[in-house]
Amino acid sequence: MTAAAPPVVDRTVDAGDVELALVERGEGPLVVVLHGFPDSVWSMVPLVETLAAAGFHAVAPAMRGYAPSSLPAGRRTTPVDLARDVLAIADALGEEELMVVGHDWGAVTAHTVATLAPHRIRRIVMAAVPHTHTVITKPTLRQLWRSRYMLQFQVPDVPERIVGRDGLRWIDDLVRRWSPGWDPTDEQLARFRAGFATRGNLSAALGYYRGIPLAITHGDDRRIVFGRVPVPTLVIRGEGDACMGPEKFDDLGDRFTGGVRLASIPGAGHHMHVEAPDVFADHVLAHLQSA
Repeated sequence: MTAAAPPVVDRTVDAGDVELALVERGEGPLVVVLHGFPDSVWSMVPLVETLAAAGFHAVAPAMRGYAPSSLPAGRRTTPVDLARDVLAIADALGEEELMVVGHDWGAVTAHTVATLAPHRIRRIVMAAVPHTHTVITKPTLRQLWRSRYMLQFQVPDVPERIVGRDGLRWIDDLVRRWSPGWDPTDEQLARFRAGFATRGNLSAALGYYRGIPLAITHGDDRRIVFGRVPVPTLVIRGEGDACMGPEKFDDLGDRFTGGVRLASIPGAGHHMHVEAPDVFADHVLAHLQSA
């Protein structure tokens, strides 16, 4: 298994059981930018730099278990674990309040931290994935087929062998399948693979999916992960997304008591932050800068 060697990060943060590597730019209100699967922190650098130029203190971590952050000890990671990492980053930077922009698993983390610590979160942006409550409790046959990989990832060890073959070709194929109208460059695909430098990183990333059963059945975790979001929220989807169907973005208001707005990017798929970075950044900035 091979992946592009990531550049040097700007700092690391102690989140208790893991060390999180951060890309950091700018000064001003804190915005934490979170990547998803399959991706790495390096795909988020252009957005971080745009936010910094607009007057924000923007940081993007390599999510726990993704290179070059350290590996967690357990086999599973829950959204609450990820939300606590966001708060640990803010604490380490000396910030009480923050905003969060997340794509895919980053989006799940964004709404979870907003429910976990609403007094600290000013606004959130969720890209490509709606509220977890909607995904889990309102399944459709088409979405169950699209999300079949989540069930496949529950099997121990076998997914690691399949995904890790042929220089992570499975990752390249998934990126293309989820954004069928996009032809990524080799450099862009290398950024997606950069978080999977070792088999341990890959296992840690799959551990997010293996943590879903715990997150939706354990009382405290379920209450937080399924909780209503009391802060202003922007949800962004790509109109050509082949991972998450458009029907999953209907009736968002039920889960977002702090107000929610949906923005769609024509021609973009699941990875709209890379496919249409300027349009994506414009939506993000408009939300974060709104009164």
